[in-house]
Amino acid sequence: MSRLYTQDIASATGQAAQLFGVIKAAIGKVPNAYATIGSNSPLVLETVLSMDAALRKSSLKGKQVEAIKLAVSEVAGCDYCLAAHSFAAKRLGLSSEAVVGLRHAESSGDAQLDALSTFAHYLATTKGTVPVEVVDAVKAAGYTDAQIVDTLLAMAAINLTNLFNRVNDTVVDFPAAD
Repeated sequence: MSRLYTQDIASATGQAAQLFGVIKAAIGKVPNAYATIGSNSPLVLETVLSMDAALRKSSLKGKQVEAIKLAVSEVAGCDYCLAAHSFAAKRLGLSSEAVVGLRHAESSGDAQLDALSTFAHYLATTKGTVPVEVVDAVKAAGYTDAQIVDTLLAMAAINLTNLFNRVNDTVVDFPAAD
Protein backbone atom coordinates (compact mmCIF):
# COMPACT_ATOMS: atom_id res chain seq x y z
CA MET A 1 0.00 0.00 0.00
CA SER A 2 1.27 3.43 -0.89
CA ARG A 3 2.90 5.19 2.06
CA LEU A 4 3.16 8.65 0.49
CA TYR A 5 0.45 11.04 -0.62
CA THR A 6 -1.07 10.32 -4.02
CA GLN A 7 -3.58 12.76 -5.42
CA ASP A 8 -6.38 11.84 -7.76
CA ILE A 9 -4.96 12.23 -11.26
CA ALA A 10 -8.12 13.98 -12.49
CA SER A 11 -7.86 16.66 -9.80
CA ALA A 12 -4.17 17.42 -10.31
CA THR A 13 -3.24 20.98 -11.21
CA GLY A 14 -0.18 22.84 -12.41
CA GLN A 15 2.98 21.04 -13.42
CA ALA A 16 1.76 17.71 -12.02
CA ALA A 17 -1.38 17.86 -14.21
CA GLN A 18 0.71 18.73 -17.25
CA LEU A 19 3.11 15.83 -16.68
CA PHE A 20 0.28 13.39 -15.98
CA GLY A 21 -1.33 14.44 -19.27
CA VAL A 22 1.88 13.81 -21.19
CA ILE A 23 2.29 10.37 -19.59
CA LYS A 24 -1.34 9.38 -20.20
CA ALA A 25 -1.12 10.49 -23.84
CA ALA A 26 2.07 8.50 -24.35
CA ILE A 27 1.15 5.21 -22.66
CA GLY A 28 -2.58 5.36 -21.98
CA LYS A 29 -2.38 5.58 -18.19
CA VAL A 30 -0.40 7.16 -15.38
CA PRO A 31 1.38 4.29 -13.59
CA ASN A 32 1.11 4.31 -9.80
CA ALA A 33 4.80 5.15 -9.32
CA TYR A 34 4.57 8.22 -11.55
CA ALA A 35 1.29 9.29 -9.94
CA THR A 36 2.82 9.29 -6.46
CA ILE A 37 6.13 10.83 -7.52
CA GLY A 38 4.29 13.64 -9.34
CA SER A 39 1.86 14.16 -6.48
CA ASN A 40 4.75 14.91 -4.16
CA SER A 41 7.41 16.39 -6.43
CA PRO A 42 6.61 17.32 -10.02
CA LEU A 43 10.29 18.26 -10.29
CA VAL A 44 11.38 14.69 -9.58
CA LEU A 45 8.78 13.29 -11.99
CA GLU A 46 10.01 15.69 -14.67
CA THR A 47 13.57 14.53 -13.98
CA VAL A 48 12.61 10.85 -14.25
CA LEU A 49 10.85 11.51 -17.55
CA SER A 50 13.80 13.56 -18.81
CA MET A 51 16.26 10.79 -18.00
CA ASP A 52 14.10 8.27 -19.84
CA ALA A 53 13.82 10.64 -22.82
CA ALA A 54 17.60 11.01 -22.84
CA LEU A 55 17.99 7.23 -22.80
CA ARG A 56 15.74 6.94 -25.88
CA LYS A 57 18.22 9.25 -27.67
CA SER A 58 21.28 7.48 -26.27
CA SER A 59 23.59 4.96 -27.89
CA LEU A 60 21.67 2.13 -26.21
CA LYS A 61 18.74 0.31 -27.79
CA GLY A 62 15.54 -0.41 -25.88
CA LYS A 63 16.41 -4.02 -25.00
CA GLN A 64 19.78 -2.89 -23.68
CA VAL A 65 18.20 -0.27 -21.43
CA GLU A 66 15.73 -2.85 -20.13
CA ALA A 67 18.54 -5.37 -19.48
CA ILE A 68 20.27 -2.78 -17.31
CA LYS A 69 17.09 -1.81 -15.48
CA LEU A 70 16.20 -5.45 -14.86
CA ALA A 71 19.62 -6.29 -13.42
CA VAL A 72 19.68 -3.25 -11.15
CA SER A 73 16.07 -3.70 -10.02
CA GLU A 74 16.79 -7.33 -9.11
CA VAL A 75 19.71 -6.25 -6.94
CA ALA A 76 17.55 -3.56 -5.32
CA GLY A 77 14.69 -5.99 -4.75
CA CYS A 78 12.16 -3.52 -6.17
CA ASP A 79 9.04 -5.53 -7.04
CA TYR A 80 7.43 -2.55 -8.77
CA CYS A 81 10.37 -1.90 -11.12
CA LEU A 82 10.85 -5.62 -11.76
CA ALA A 83 7.22 -5.87 -12.86
CA ALA A 84 7.30 -2.68 -14.96
CA HIS A 85 10.57 -3.49 -16.71
CA SER A 86 9.74 -7.18 -17.22
CA PHE A 87 6.58 -5.97 -18.94
CA ALA A 88 8.55 -3.46 -21.03
CA ALA A 89 11.21 -6.02 -21.97
CA LYS A 90 8.58 -8.50 -23.09
CA ARG A 91 6.91 -5.80 -25.20
CA LEU A 92 10.29 -5.38 -26.91
CA GLY A 93 10.34 -9.08 -27.78
CA LEU A 94 12.29 -10.67 -24.93
CA SER A 95 10.96 -13.99 -23.64
CA SER A 96 10.10 -14.66 -20.01
CA GLU A 97 13.20 -16.85 -19.77
CA ALA A 98 15.41 -14.09 -21.18
CA VAL A 99 13.96 -11.58 -18.71
CA VAL A 100 14.72 -13.88 -15.76
CA GLY A 101 18.25 -14.46 -17.06
CA LEU A 102 18.90 -10.72 -17.38
CA ARG A 103 17.52 -10.06 -13.91
CA HIS A 104 19.98 -12.51 -12.40
CA ALA A 105 22.96 -11.71 -14.66
CA GLU A 106 22.67 -15.20 -16.11
CA SER A 107 22.11 -16.43 -19.64
CA SER A 108 19.29 -14.83 -21.57
CA GLY A 109 20.19 -16.42 -24.88
CA ASP A 110 21.79 -13.17 -26.09
CA ALA A 111 25.50 -12.98 -25.20
CA GLN A 112 25.72 -9.24 -25.79
CA LEU A 113 22.75 -8.45 -23.53
CA ASP A 114 24.16 -10.88 -20.96
CA ALA A 115 27.45 -8.97 -20.89
CA LEU A 116 25.60 -5.70 -20.28
CA SER A 117 23.42 -7.23 -17.56
CA THR A 118 26.50 -8.71 -15.89
CA PHE A 119 28.26 -5.33 -16.05
CA ALA A 120 25.28 -3.51 -14.50
CA HIS A 121 24.90 -6.21 -11.87
CA TYR A 122 28.59 -5.91 -11.00
CA LEU A 123 28.34 -2.13 -10.64
CA ALA A 124 25.21 -2.42 -8.49
CA THR A 125 26.73 -4.96 -6.11
CA THR A 126 30.27 -3.67 -5.57
CA LYS A 127 32.15 -0.65 -4.26
CA GLY A 128 35.31 1.13 -5.27
CA THR A 129 37.13 1.38 -8.55
CA VAL A 130 35.94 -1.12 -11.13
CA PRO A 131 38.70 -3.51 -12.20
CA VAL A 132 39.93 -3.03 -15.75
CA GLU A 133 38.96 -6.64 -16.52
CA VAL A 134 35.30 -5.84 -15.87
CA VAL A 135 35.40 -2.86 -18.23
CA ASP A 136 37.35 -4.87 -20.80
CA ALA A 137 34.74 -7.66 -20.66
CA VAL A 138 31.86 -5.34 -21.53
CA LYS A 139 33.97 -3.78 -24.30
CA ALA A 140 34.85 -7.25 -25.62
CA ALA A 141 31.12 -7.92 -25.92
CA GLY A 142 30.95 -5.05 -28.42
CA TYR A 143 29.99 -2.10 -26.24
CA THR A 144 31.54 1.28 -26.91
CA ASP A 145 32.74 3.82 -24.39
CA ALA A 146 29.64 5.90 -25.16
CA GLN A 147 27.42 2.91 -24.40
CA ILE A 148 29.23 2.34 -21.12
CA VAL A 149 28.57 5.96 -20.11
CA ASP A 150 24.94 5.66 -21.24
CA THR A 151 24.69 2.51 -19.10
CA LEU A 152 25.53 4.66 -16.09
CA LEU A 153 22.65 7.01 -16.97
CA ALA A 154 20.28 4.04 -17.19
CA MET A 155 21.50 2.89 -13.78
CA ALA A 156 21.01 6.35 -12.29
CA ALA A 157 17.46 6.49 -13.66
CA ILE A 158 16.46 3.09 -12.34
CA ASN A 159 18.16 3.65 -8.99
CA LEU A 160 15.94 6.68 -8.43
CA THR A 161 12.72 4.81 -9.14
CA ASN A 162 13.90 1.70 -7.25
CA LEU A 163 14.53 3.83 -4.18
CA PHE A 164 11.23 5.65 -4.51
CA ASN A 165 9.20 2.46 -4.86
CA ARG A 166 10.99 0.78 -1.98
CA VAL A 167 10.22 3.75 0.30
CA ASN A 168 6.65 4.13 -0.94
CA ASP A 169 5.81 0.41 -1.23
CA THR A 170 4.07 1.35 -4.47
CA VAL A 171 1.15 -0.83 -5.45
CA VAL A 172 2.21 -2.77 -8.55
CA ASP A 173 -0.03 -2.01 -11.50
CA PHE A 174 1.82 -4.14 -14.06
CA PRO A 175 1.76 -7.92 -14.42
CA ALA A 176 3.92 -9.47 -11.68
CA ALA A 177 7.50 -10.28 -12.67
CA ASP A 178 8.30 -13.93 -13.37
